[in-house]
Amino acid sequence: MEKGQPIKRDKYLQPLSHDHHHGLMLCWRIKKGLRKGVSAERILAYARVFFEEYLEEHFREEERYLFPIIGLDNKLVMQALKEHIRLRMLFFEEKDLSKACTLIATELEEHIRFEERVLFNEIQKKAGSEELLKMNQQLHSRPAAQSITSCGDPFWV
Repeated sequence: MEKGQPIKRDKYLQPLSHDHHHGLMLCWRIKKGLRKGVSAERILAYARVFFEEYLEEHFREEERYLFPIIGLDNKLVMQALKEHIRLRMLFFEEKDLSKACTLIATELEEHIRFEERVLFNEIQKKAGSEELLKMNQQLHSRPAAQSITSCGDPFWV
């Protein structure tokens, strides 16, 4: 894919791609909060609510319904699963909260970019429309955008 070319996402993967947009917004908010000198405790409290109310379900949906389409032993899927484990740990780090915030913002953004630019494209190539439709039908109802973006304290403002 050429740089700057928009990704043509299959309509059945679009809800998961929309989730990724909200994840990228979390990364932006964390980075902005850190630049503004907001306490790591405050940022992480917001990030944890976001994770618990939203991101964890997104991870489970990918793991249960999307990744099996090309196989859990697929190299790209295994990378995504490892990143999910790592991110789950970072959201609940108890020791160095400032470092955890920085790592969440960096690693979640990298993970989302990997899924959007590499993994989802591979799944689209290998999966048939029927498989993607079935996966889409299995997804839980999507949370409203308003609830996603209002997980508490707007520290970035």
